[in-house]
Amino acid sequence: MVARFLPALLDGMLVTLELVAVAIVVGLILAIPLGIARASRHWYVRALPYIYVFFFRGTPLLLQLFLVYYGISQFEAVRESIFWHYLREPYWCALITMTLHTAAYIAEILRGAIQSVPGGEVEAARALGMSRRQALQYIILPRAVRIGLPAYGNEVILMLKASAVVYTITVMDIMGVVKGINSQTYQFELFYLVAGVIYLVITIAFTQLFKLVERWLKIEASQKR
Repeated sequence: MVARFLPALLDGMLVTLELVAVAIVVGLILAIPLGIARASRHWYVRALPYIYVFFFRGTPLLLQLFLVYYGISQFEAVRESIFWHYLREPYWCALITMTLHTAAYIAEILRGAIQSVPGGEVEAARALGMSRRQALQYIILPRAVRIGLPAYGNEVILMLKASAVVYTITVMDIMGVVKGINSQTYQFELFYLVAGVIYLVITIAFTQLFKLVERWLKIEASQKR
């Protein structure tokens, strides 16, 4: 029974992996300036990133997904724009929502990591004549990456599990494929169990990958001392 639907399940797994991979990479790029701004001493620099982070961390991903997929289409200006070709597609709406959502969480991870960098290291960098930008680039951010990596790994796994809601807007991810299979076979328990196994396998793979990265960063750090 499962073998018959294996190609469809693999296609759904690839869609899920693609969504999560793009979201966490682009989300990280967006999160870097947000996290730096959130760690600023100036309230006016922190204000807008705080509002962004507060909204995306304070509301469910499913609600955000519906706002993007169903809400944006209500505006005529959006329907007539060059972006409508993408915004009318469930896949792109899911990708945009997941990226914006995870960027808020990664920004908070980065903020906490930046603020956890020992003050002595920053003072040593300034004593060597580094500007604030140089200290941030060469001392603070590399150190913050090592501090925040375990939390970032957890966020990737959480994003993987949260991605299961995208089937609600007809994206054929793992859960979307399983829903379609269940409507044909009525073998709900079997294929939900199969979906659970697929998510577990991906989670284990991500966990091991981040452990290897953490080990590599520790070796790199020890060699530089």
